[in-house]
Amino acid sequence: MLDLDALRSAVDLHVVVVAGAEPLPARAVAELPDRITVLAADGGLDHARAAGLQPAALIGDLDSVTPEGLAWAEAHATIARHDPDKDRTDTELALATAAELAPARLTLLSGGGDRLDHTLAAIGALGHHSLTAIPIVEAWWGDQYLRVLPGPGRATFTGLAIGTTVSLLSAHGVCEGVGISGVQWPLDQFRLEPLVGLGVSNVTTADTVAVTVATGVLTIVVA
Repeated sequence: MLDLDALRSAVDLHVVVVAGAEPLPARAVAELPDRITVLAADGGLDHARAAGLQPAALIGDLDSVTPEGLAWAEAHATIARHDPDKDRTDTELALATAAELAPARLTLLSGGGDRLDHTLAAIGALGHHSLTAIPIVEAWWGDQYLRVLPGPGRATFTGLAIGTTVSLLSAHGVCEGVGISGVQWPLDQFRLEPLVGLGVSNVTTADTVAVTVATGVLTIVVA
């Protein structure tokens, strides 16, 4: 069960939100630490349990979770059921609950799906102002890793194989002072317009890549 007060006082709390309509990527699940708090957005509960995760809460309008999953949640988790006529997606609702816990790290975990609108809305939700105080906000969408970096901020990626693809996207408005090093096409104090291709498909030339942004919310994709 989800004890909000106890979790708010936890040190180095890592919250994982499981969403989406596909099985979770094994690579992402394998990289999760042992001590995490899992929140499931509707049908994400079934995928979480199939991957060996034990959600502490089930959040959403519950139109996608299986009857078996719902029965499990009724016995083992806190359920926050929302009216289907809501103005936020189940993923947004689960992320809002995660933000209330003030974690040190927030990971959105999804196998993806065939709904482009859901994908864009989920990535967009990671840049919501309520999440900017969380030190690390990241996601696995299928086998692709995303890090959301609000400015002013710096993220360093180590141990990358040479030739790894790294893309920078300004998915939440203009980003100023964008920089990246350790790649074939470095940037320094660059202005990145929303959803343009200039920062896409860079390639690592070193095993360490540093990314900076002065203002705005930058989305980094490592594939």
